[in-house]
Amino acid sequence: MSDNNSDNNKDSSKAYSEQEREAIYRVIAERRDMRHFRPDPVDPEIIRRMLVAAHQAPSVGLMQPWRFLSISDTDLRQQLAELVEEERLRTADALGERKSEFMKLKVEGILDCGELIVAALPDGREKYVFGRRTMPEMDLASVSCAIQNMWLVARAEGIGMGWVSLFDPAKLARILKMPEHSKPVAILCIGHVDEFYDRPMLVEENWTDERPLEEFIFQNYWPEATAEG
Repeated sequence: MSDNNSDNNKDSSKAYSEQEREAIYRVIAERRDMRHFRPDPVDPEIIRRMLVAAHQAPSVGLMQPWRFLSISDTDLRQQLAELVEEERLRTADALGERKSEFMKLKVEGILDCGELIVAALPDGREKYVFGRRTMPEMDLASVSCAIQNMWLVARAEGIGMGWVSLFDPAKLARILKMPEHSKPVAILCIGHVDEFYDRPMLVEENWTDERPLEEFIFQNYWPEATAEG
C-alpha cells in the first residue's frame, strides 16, 4: 500500500498547480468560435504567440504540415469575403427548409476582424508515410491541432478567433497562388471583441443544441452492434 501511495505522490508532483490547472480548464471551456469583431489591429506579439503555439502542436510523424498565410492586402481580403459569400448562398440552398433561418446567421467576420490568416496544407505531403499509410487524413488532423492551439492562446489573451470553412478550397488555392496539391483548410478571423459568447453562437442563435458527453462515450463496442447482439 505504501509503495502505491509513493507512486501516486510521484505522479502528482509532475502535475501543475491547482491554479494553473484551473486556468487550462477555463480557457478550454470558454473558447468560442467568434463571428463579431472590432476592426482595430491585434498586437503583433499576440499573433506571434498564437503562431508559436500552433507550431508546438502535435503532428503525425512530426511532419508539421501547417502553413499560415497572413492576409494583409485589402483587395485580397475582399476576394476571400466574396468567395465565402458564394459558398454561403450555396449552403443556404442545400439546407432546404432551413435556408431563411441560415441566412440570418453571421457566419464570418472577414471584413470586420483586425487580422486574417489562412491555415493550409502544403504540397509534397505524400512523402510522409509515418502514421499516414492507412490514414492519410492525419495531416489534416495535425493542422486542426495547430488551429486549436491558436484558439486557446487567443482566448487566454482576450482575443477572439473564428474558423471559417465556407469556401471552395480549389478556388481559394488559386486566389492565394498556392502550389498544386496544397490545400487551404481554414480562414481564421482574429480580432478584438466587445464580449465573448456565453455559449456557442449557434446555440445562442437557436440553430442547434449541445449534446451531453455521455451520448458520445461507448464501452468496448459500437452501441448499435451491442444492441443487435
